[in-house]
Amino acid sequence: MEGWQIPLPKCACGNKIGFCFAKEEDYFMPSYGTFILELKEGVNDARLEQLGTTIAEKEIVLANKEKLDLEELEALWTEPLEAVFPTKLKEAEKEKPHDIISDKKVAIARKVAVVKPRVFIPAFPGTNSEYDSAKVFEDAGAISKIGVFTNLTAKNIEESIALFEREIKQVQIIMIPGGFSAGDEPDGSGKFIATVFRNPKIKEAVHKHLYEKDGLMLGICNGFQALVKLGLLPYGEILDMKEDMPTLAFNKIGRHQARLVHTKVTSKLSPWFSKANLGEIHLVPISHGEGRFVANEKTLKEMETAGQIATQYVDLEGNASYHIDFCPNSSTWAIEGITSKDGRILGKMGHSERINQGIVKNVNGNMNQLLFESGVEYYR
Repeated sequence: MEGWQIPLPKCACGNKIGFCFAKEEDYFMPSYGTFILELKEGVNDARLEQLGTTIAEKEIVLANKEKLDLEELEALWTEPLEAVFPTKLKEAEKEKPHDIISDKKVAIARKVAVVKPRVFIPAFPGTNSEYDSAKVFEDAGAISKIGVFTNLTAKNIEESIALFEREIKQVQIIMIPGGFSAGDEPDGSGKFIATVFRNPKIKEAVHKHLYEKDGLMLGICNGFQALVKLGLLPYGEILDMKEDMPTLAFNKIGRHQARLVHTKVTSKLSPWFSKANLGEIHLVPISHGEGRFVANEKTLKEMETAGQIATQYVDLEGNASYHIDFCPNSSTWAIEGITSKDGRILGKMGHSERINQGIVKNVNGNMNQLLFESGVEYYR
């Protein structure tokens, strides 16, 4: 390790937790082969040397009591390459989206109770969240089945279509997980999935699932992109796309974003949010290059009136924001998730399924939206 001056500021700037050194030492002396461990108070081991302690103040305090402001350190770290590898969108951040709160309630009710609802999770070449998705549904009390779409030969494709059609007819929930299906080609994210779901057999099975069998549908990240490109969101059915329909475009900053964001529940129209409180804020991981929801003003206002805007990206005070630190893609109206008009279908960019214990440390926030529990509870 090339001295403590490199890793500690990186850790501190990343989670905004300060650090106070315990004693005088040469902060720039190499210390090869050593590790920095974060341990709870009271751990005693002769092999460990205490560097110091974390503090609430956003600063690094050296043993001589000199204080280094974390925001100044972060600026010195990022600004030299800002013109080459931008982290800010100054013009966009001057604007402010309005905060959305809808009084719409769940308008649908289950027809038949199911103790353990069945969930079908289609996986495509490039999908990477199918196992996480299956686990959270099973933890919530459902039975999950992952079906892989294979396309090596024409026969593989025929078999995959038959598999998808058969499974959709047997389940209560369809969940399209995140990833980068077919490398987000051709010409954009989710289009490979959308092409598969436009197959006449699968299309018919999906429509019957939603409106004859009282089914629910969920799409996260790549799955959300596919639902929008199918027309299932916000219209509730598979349609031929037109130029004036909503879409998900490249992040305005022009690159992939992977971080934690805060989102606020702005509508409880959907049964997917039955266990969440209106206005509740959650900490959610995101990882996408095309997450910017785009729609014309007329469509946006119609969606707001109908209660279809489910979640917004918000700042630390809970206000909708275009600031890149809070809205990673510059999504219109800071929209993170939307639903169909009846709430049966939900799509969102944030990976609500990535909530296993130990995934995130040193970051405050409620990560469990109870999304999957809500979907399962609908059938009980």
